[in-house]
This record gives sequence, C-alpha cells and structure tokens, in this order.
Amino acid sequence: MWCQRLAWLLQGCQGSPGHRWPRLPRAPRPILAVPARCHPAAPASPPCAWQLHQDHLELSYGSTVMRLDFVWLRDHCRSASCYNAKTSQRSLDTASVDLAIQPRAVRVDGSTLFLTWPDGHVTRYGLEWLAKNSYEGQKQQVVHPRILWNAEIYQQAQVPSIDCQRFLQTDEGLKEFLQSFLLYGIAFVENVTPTKEHTEIVAKRISIIRETIYGRMWYFTSDFSRGDTAYTKLALDRHTDTTYFQEPCGIQVFHCLKHEGTGGRTLLVDGFHAAEQVRLQAPEHFELLAKVPLRHEYVEKVGGCHNHMIGVGPLLNVYPWNNELYLIRYNNYDRAVINTVPHPVVRRWYHAHRALTAELRRPRNELWVKLKPGKALFVDNWRVLHGREAFTGYRQLCGCYLTRDDVLSTARLLGLQA
Repeated sequence: MWCQRLAWLLQGCQGSPGHRWPRLPRAPRPILAVPARCHPAAPASPPCAWQLHQDHLELSYGSTVMRLDFVWLRDHCRSASCYNAKTSQRSLDTASVDLAIQPRAVRVDGSTLFLTWPDGHVTRYGLEWLAKNSYEGQKQQVVHPRILWNAEIYQQAQVPSIDCQRFLQTDEGLKEFLQSFLLYGIAFVENVTPTKEHTEIVAKRISIIRETIYGRMWYFTSDFSRGDTAYTKLALDRHTDTTYFQEPCGIQVFHCLKHEGTGGRTLLVDGFHAAEQVRLQAPEHFELLAKVPLRHEYVEKVGGCHNHMIGVGPLLNVYPWNNELYLIRYNNYDRAVINTVPHPVVRRWYHAHRALTAELRRPRNELWVKLKPGKALFVDNWRVLHGREAFTGYRQLCGCYLTRDDVLSTARLLGLQA
C-alpha cells in the first residue's frame, strides 16, 4: 500500500504541469441519493430505489447510494449453499463466478433485496446489511471508536482503574477495563500483587502473551543488560515500541515492582490526538507522513543477545477507504538511515515530521503517571507513546507484550466494537 502511495507522491513532484497525485480520502461525508427508477419498499423502511447498469446495481437506501458489482453480489451470497453460517465461512468458490454475470431478475420486498441469477439461484440481502457492508457504507463507518485526549481531557474524564479481583473474576470488570482501553488507549489495574507471576496472570486475562526477542515476561532494570537506552537511568523521550518489527507489538504491560529512589515517572501521550491536530492544521503534512515509508532498525550486540531487526512503514498508517488512523510508528531512537525517500520529498518530510514532533511535545499533551507496586498499566502501543523521566536508585519493572488480535477478540466477544 505505502509503495503505491510513494509512487503517487513522486508523480506529484515530477509529473507534468497540472498533474495532481491522488490524495487520501477525507473524513466521510453524507452521500446524497441520485435520481433512479424507483421501486418503492415498505413504508416503514428508509427510502429505497434501485437502477440496473451493465455491470452493477445502483442502490439508494436512506442517505446512502451504493454501487454494487454483480460479481460482488453473487460472491457474497449468504444462502446455505454459498455460506456456512455455523463457521462464518464462505463455501462458494469465488473463482467459479462468471465475471460477466448479470441477474435475471431483481426486486425489493420490504427491507430485503432479491436477485435471481441465470442458473435460477436466488440471493437475498437485507438492505441494512448492504448499507453497512458496501464500500460506501464502510467509508462512513468508524472502525475503532475512540476518545482523543490530552492531559486535561483525560484527567477530567476521571477514568477509573479496575480492581484486580474484579478484573480477573467478573465479565463486568473485564468489560469495563476493555471499554476504557479501547476508548483511551491506556488502562490501569489496581491491587495487583507486585510479582512477575501475578502480573502474568493479569496480562493473560485479555490476551496471549507475545514472545519476542525479549522473551515472554521480562524484568526491566537499569543494568544495561540489553542494548537499549531503556535499560539505563536516563530519561526517555516519547516513543512507541518495536517500530523495528514488521508488525509492531500491539499492547504493552508495565508493572513497577520496586523503586528505591527518586524520579522515574512515566510519560504518556495520545499519538492519535497529536496526529489529528496535524491533520487539521496542516493536512499536507499528515498526508506525507502517511505516504512515505521509512526503515526502523534495532541492532543489539550485548552479551549473548545478538539481534538485527528491521521494520518498514510510514509514521502514520491509515485505512485507505476512510482515512482513519490506526497505527503510529514513532521512535526517534530506532529510525534507521533515511534512504527510502527521494530528494524532492526529503525536506518536505522533515517539515512534516517537525510538525508532528512539536505537537507530541506540547506540555498540554503530556500525561505523567507515577507507577507504583500494585498498579499495572496497559498501553496501546499502536496509539499511545510512552517515555520516562530520569531516576535515581534501584528501579525494577516487569511486563510483557500482548497480541493485539486476541485483545480485540476478547472485546468483541463481550459485545464491544473493536
């Protein structure tokens, strides 16, 4: 995806006068109905009209106008012979569908669309289902509902921490925790026994632990046992972790088991809030950061740990159909040599990067938290940047990375949109 975007970018720099490279779609706008041959549905249903074209059905339902390809309509049939409702899997062989297929008959009865195909097979679709699952419908949908925040917004929301036993033993506690996590990208569990073993039990409540080059559960001290600045007492600027993985880890868990000294507060910044400010103030910067691919690198040669990891991707990752941001990959420590960006774009990228960095570093966007034994912090590593102030004395943390897919699956099973 980002390869195509960079190609578009270069075409915009080097193309002929007046040539404009395609832009990412803006925020969804209401789609107005167009005149069509009307076939009224039941009075209780939203207004519905449809019109047949050579290769697609144009369907107006409520305020949404859909252009549904005939092959798509045949491929997504939910009849028993085409779709296994028990496994939620397609049974129809997509490659067997005639690419020139056209329905023999079309009608709308109430809130249902009926299509009869040349072989006599009948496909039924609920109009609400089509409105939700069509491209035009998805373009208007938010994939991940969220609340963008700075320090004041988060503090005024008074988001509650969840008691460990309620979190572990009740679906209500688990659901409350996940609701907060999905909306804000961070959540806390209180009264966790300050050991690595109990932290692991808490983490596994929502997901499978992701094993990485750092192992499964890890202890974290300032002994420089790994080739990373995090294993020192120095301050750490805001960043997301594992940008050097092709798929950065989705969730990170922190639990401070002991700190005999001063300092060491944890910094949290909502990267999506900062990116949205850039989008509003300088959309060309946002667009550039979502198009230009960069390498992120981790080289480690300490003791028995020898690793050389490289991940590639833009700083901002968006869904192309609705321009919704779903991942920020920001780590100035681990960004590799910029050798994937041509000269006409490099300086523009630096301006865009500066705009995002300035927003991330605004004091009003900084939420500072003092982690203490018994308080476990869950961070959405695809959204929220974390950092640390310098500290003195002995400080020990434990934690892990969680698989994002399993966290979202747990949320969906509890009825949350994720």
